[in-house]
Amino acid sequence: MISSTRSWFRRNRTNFAIGAGVLGAGYLAGQYVLGKVSEARQRMSEERIAKENLRRRFEQNQEDCTFTVLAILPTATENILDAVPVEQILEELQKHKAERLARSVGPSEVFSSAPPSVADPSVADDDAKSLTSYQSQSESYVHASQIADGENASTTGSGSAEVAAEGAASGEKKTKKSKAQLWNEMKISSISRAFTLLYTLSLLTLLTRIQLNLLGRRNYLASVVSLATPHSQESKINLENHDDDNFDHAYGNDFETNRRYLSLSWWLLHRGCIELIQKVTAAVNEVFGSLNPREEITLERLSEMTLEVRKKVEGATEEQRRTCKWLPYLLPSQDQEAYVLRESGMSDSASGLTSTSLRRLIDETSDLIDSPSFTHVLTRLLDSAFSHLIDTKISQLSYKIPPTSASTARVQEIVNPSDAKAKVANSLAVFCRQAHAIGTGANNEYLAAIESVRDLEAFAAVVYSSNFEYETPEAGASANTATGPESGMQSAAESARTSLVTDVGFESAWGKALAKEDGKA
Repeated sequence: MISSTRSWFRRNRTNFAIGAGVLGAGYLAGQYVLGKVSEARQRMSEERIAKENLRRRFEQNQEDCTFTVLAILPTATENILDAVPVEQILEELQKHKAERLARSVGPSEVFSSAPPSVADPSVADDDAKSLTSYQSQSESYVHASQIADGENASTTGSGSAEVAAEGAASGEKKTKKSKAQLWNEMKISSISRAFTLLYTLSLLTLLTRIQLNLLGRRNYLASVVSLATPHSQESKINLENHDDDNFDHAYGNDFETNRRYLSLSWWLLHRGCIELIQKVTAAVNEVFGSLNPREEITLERLSEMTLEVRKKVEGATEEQRRTCKWLPYLLPSQDQEAYVLRESGMSDSASGLTSTSLRRLIDETSDLIDSPSFTHVLTRLLDSAFSHLIDTKISQLSYKIPPTSASTARVQEIVNPSDAKAKVANSLAVFCRQAHAIGTGANNEYLAAIESVRDLEAFAAVVYSSNFEYETPEAGASANTATGPESGMQSAAESARTSLVTDVGFESAWGKALAKEDGKA
């Protein structure tokens, strides 16, 4: 039996060899497949963690942008309130009213039946009512610095050529303005101040998003480089290195560079907003100049006049809006950078201003501001801000139109809100009050309306995740030799590109972002 078994094995040894080979190959193939599956799972897990980390960092960055805007907005508001002292004009009108009452012999003379004119008692009484209405709605917002010295108050923002001529005589006693001049000045100043604050808030929001998202991108890459760099167990002492090719500095961990970069927002808060006042005031004076404060107008006409002002400031056509230059209002020219650093409390040493890292940040910020995408997003933000002012606040507080809801739908069918009329003087009081609401640093409804625009978050995502190659220590060098931290950075860039709306170029990425937003709409 043993011999027969041996002969059987001998006859089938080829089959056994083939079977063993097949089983061995199958085992090896199975192990290879299992290894690849495990490797793919680990890679997917790492990518998912990286994407979630990036998204969490991005969302936190947007919250930081909101808090930053609320923190620094009051500085711009203070400067605008000082430059356009509406409350001082109100005080002058109150003095006119007090003097008129003091000259009155009796109450009966105030209500005489003479033909109406600017100077007669009946119109004076109408002015008094308008003044009382204006005062009752805005007196709680009188700016302390603006009522300290009424006689020496600035007349910035006046739409009247006579007022500008009077204000030019420095050191001389001011010519007393008539009621008509004061009402005209209040009209132009109240509207101009509110509109300027809307522009300032929108521009500040966009500038802050650009700055913090650029720094957020650099800090994210710094963390990736830190994780990708092997830590030597031998070296326990790190020598400080402030060269531009130092990894920490190149990737955004240079605290001094970040401080200098962020301090450039001083320009918008102190200079840009003042230049905006001049541009907005000229447009408001041209559109609203002929409007009588005692006149009644519809909300529709007020909206049309507001749109005309925006066309003069931003551009009437798509091409004009795209070519409108906002950079001079947001960032100083290169020869003014040292001045801004000094004014904001920074050192203006030559080494700080010529830092490659800082220069790259400023140049990329300028390119973003000059891009058509910036103008597109700014237009959307201004649409939301002006709509909240005119269609919500002015509509409810001046025209007494209830907010649209299911309970008021039937009422609005019976009474068309577009037919509602209100005196311009009453609307001026709301403009004055809303100016303070626009510039507040807490519970800001206008900032909430601006941040509800989806294009803003898409724009921030593109800024945060595009142009990663600009952050390499040797930008423009050969990427094929990248090892260590560079290779880790490139992996982070690829992860970010798949995580957020990205591409190599900003404009290409923004086009994809718009396509996604249109698909969601």
